[in-house]
Amino acid sequence: MKLNGLAAVVAAGFAVASFAAMASKEDQVPAGPTAVAVMKDADGKQVGRVVLTETPSHILHITASFDGLPPGVHGFHVHETGLCEPTFSAAGGHFAPEGNEHGVGVAGGPHAGDLPNLHVPENGKLVVEYFTERLDLAPDDPDSLIGGPGRALIVHADPDDYHSQPTGDAGGRIACGVIVPVTQNADGFQSYPEEPVSDTK
Repeated sequence: MKLNGLAAVVAAGFAVASFAAMASKEDQVPAGPTAVAVMKDADGKQVGRVVLTETPSHILHITASFDGLPPGVHGFHVHETGLCEPTFSAAGGHFAPEGNEHGVGVAGGPHAGDLPNLHVPENGKLVVEYFTERLDLAPDDPDSLIGGPGRALIVHADPDDYHSQPTGDAGGRIACGVIVPVTQNADGFQSYPEEPVSDTK
């Protein structure tokens, strides 16, 4: 069931001392339908992990942990195809199943896949949380992040200005991760895949 109206996306971030602790393979907290994306740079080095969970209120909870991104402000978006080949161009454009324009700064926006910028500190370590009604994990829903060609998360070299078409003038693509569903056992615990399918190697 989809909620009506323009979705609000809320972000909060803080630096973390230990990325390894945030990126544990097993998360022993029962949750709703969940997917994960392992973020890698163009050299195939892991620089982050993103966990996406459908909440009982049908709002998607996104938690992204990074270690190794360049300091500065970077655009962060869901892209339309779940491929992360070198240069990451195979991921296509921003995920916009309803044909919206890019950015919260325009009347016809935003894309479903538009997320707030990442503000990366000097040590390259960051954790952010987002909540959005524009995306979900229902396989047959047009706004779903799973099923079909899949979707990918992309970190860009520059900030998203939230209004320039079609990408917010966010520059090149510096990290990519394919969004992959995770398994859930009978007790409701999530088991995260060690290496979601990706072509960055």
